[in-house]
Amino acid sequence: MITLIVIGVIVAILLFVVVGAYNRLVKLDQTANQSFADIDVQLKQRQDLIPNLVETVKGYATHERETLNAVTQARAAAAGARTVEDKVQAENMLTATLGRLFAVSEAYPDLKANTNFQQLQMELSDIENKLAAARRFFNNAVAEFNAVRRQFPTVLFAGLFGFGSDRTFFDVGETERATLNAAPPTVSF
Repeated sequence: MITLIVIGVIVAILLFVVVGAYNRLVKLDQTANQSFADIDVQLKQRQDLIPNLVETVKGYATHERETLNAVTQARAAAAGARTVEDKVQAENMLTATLGRLFAVSEAYPDLKANTNFQQLQMELSDIENKLAAARRFFNNAVAEFNAVRRQFPTVLFAGLFGFGSDRTFFDVGETERATLNAAPPTVSF
């Protein structure tokens, strides 16, 4: 009789640990999914703003067609991306082409002085700040999920419940990281 009670207590404790760990993984997975959806909201706002920006630049920089087309293509690729990896790559490409677009605007003083262009630049800057915050929150949620998934005893059964692999961070990518890690530019006056 005592043996059955001991076995019952051990099974109850193991069941409690497994259910608790499973519920925690579900909660963390959902938090990561929600934070990724928050990134999508900011990316959608940015993608909705880009056609207005391109149209404003078109009026001033008519012979910069290649840059305008690159921005449009990058926006389309970003809008079609579904996985974290695809979104990271597409959004990095879009950010780079937007940088080229703003570099083009430097050559057109009338464009830089255009209030519509300035407003669009400010809106884009605001969205970029919100996007950076959303990415940080997502990466924090992913880090917490990955850490819990690897902890003992969760690691023993995470795969059985469909949590067998780490989630991917939303980072700048290898190409952009190489650029960022390069020697800083020299500034001379």
